[in-house]
Amino acid sequence: MIRYILILCALISSPGYSQSNEEKFSQALNEYLSKSIPSNEPGMAVLVAKPNDHKIFSKGYGLADMKQLTPITPNTIFNLGSVSKTFVGYGILKLQEQGKLSIEDPILKYFPNFKNKELVKNIQLKHLLSHCSGLRDSRPVERDSVFYLTANDEQNWAPILQNDSINFQPGERFQYSNPAFNGLALVIEKVTRMKWQEFIQQIIFDKAGMRTSVITDLEYPQLGVAHGYQKINNQWQEYDFGEYPTFCAAGNGGVWSSVEELLKYEEAIQKNIIVNKQLVDLSRTVYSPQNWKSKIAPYIGVSWFVINDGPIKMVGHSGDQAGFRAEHWFLPDSKLFIAIIGNGNRELDETKKKIIELLRTYQLL
Repeated sequence: MIRYILILCALISSPGYSQSNEEKFSQALNEYLSKSIPSNEPGMAVLVAKPNDHKIFSKGYGLADMKQLTPITPNTIFNLGSVSKTFVGYGILKLQEQGKLSIEDPILKYFPNFKNKELVKNIQLKHLLSHCSGLRDSRPVERDSVFYLTANDEQNWAPILQNDSINFQPGERFQYSNPAFNGLALVIEKVTRMKWQEFIQQIIFDKAGMRTSVITDLEYPQLGVAHGYQKINNQWQEYDFGEYPTFCAAGNGGVWSSVEELLKYEEAIQKNIIVNKQLVDLSRTVYSPQNWKSKIAPYIGVSWFVINDGPIKMVGHSGDQAGFRAEHWFLPDSKLFIAIIGNGNRELDETKKKIIELLRTYQLL
């Protein structure tokens, strides 16, 4: 093995060797991340790839566990925060593919116990999936934070059933909603008569080969996972399951995975392994309600955000929960995939922008 490494090093250092643009990009990105993230602090895992083709970059920086001094690797499991909503979205679409529901269904079909039925009679599943239902987030999280440390999907959805007003008519504008996806997770359970976590395991994790990914069901995944942290008075403190209210509400943020397995997820989506091509295209096409009233144009499909960063079209989702942050983005024009997951309460948008900047610099976009 040493002999082959020496031969490779000799080839790289020889006058005739020329680095590819991908190699130059990887070297530049590694230098940037190595300087940005102290090795003795919480950090992140970063992956850049061409799905179903090859990986360009995959590496971890910083610590997954500050007590055990466990380093972050591309296989470290983190909480994905709201990227979890895309898994719930495909659960609903799979049931539509199976003919067991329609995203056109009224939510009253699944929740006839709304206090004010007249108020929500025009809200459909598709409005929940695209964050334009108008439902108020009436959960008293700040007033009863201890209760919400352990509240599950049903308990997070319960206050919504008691609402006596909505913020706007369904389809009129965008308003991000966490409890909408608690409700959608419960819809999956009502239709399948099984835990929604088990259904997602069957239709996504098993089919995509995501062997280490899990979804919380009131219990914290103990082994091989990163801990979330936040910095208070210049000291890192645990900030994850047990410290952050609504963490147990898995429908809005309960998936735990790695950058390597997010690549498998993206590849399964593109291969139409989870749902058929028609539904994959639907999931990543902006839903534009006829009664839209906002000055800002719609930019979300079935849970996926579809945005333009200058000339670059991006389809993906961000996650933000306790000390965890996540970014999952596919760039369809260049067929590039970017996954970033961190555990130090550090916003990842700057890292994503740097990756895109370097991709441009080395003509990979």
